[in-house]
Amino acid sequence: MQRPIEPKQFTSISFAETLALEGIAASIGSIGDAYDNALAESTIGLFKNEAIRDDSPFRNGPLRTVDDVEWVTAEWVDWYNHRRLHSTLGDVPPDEFEAVYYADLETPSHPVLAPA
Repeated sequence: MQRPIEPKQFTSISFAETLALEGIAASIGSIGDAYDNALAESTIGLFKNEAIRDDSPFRNGPLRTVDDVEWVTAEWVDWYNHRRLHSTLGDVPPDEFEAVYYADLETPSHPVLAPA
């Protein structure tokens, strides 16, 4: 029987130390659960295709510095959350979908009766 690979084997010691120094808790998925990884991989693929590729509308030249990548990333995340239409969300951006979701939670689904 093969032993499962521990998540810590995939994490760099220096990365973990950097997180600790910044007071950030690492979020590593549970063993044998590929669902969280699938979401991350899908998002990374979209990011590479939509923001990082050479002909991306978010780029105005080569990515030479970390600042260049940070600006492209910030612009892409803003667009992704506020303007990109997501077919799985009914062709609305995530922030609009989330606003409707929480508004529905706050709206009673049954009539409120006045006290007698």
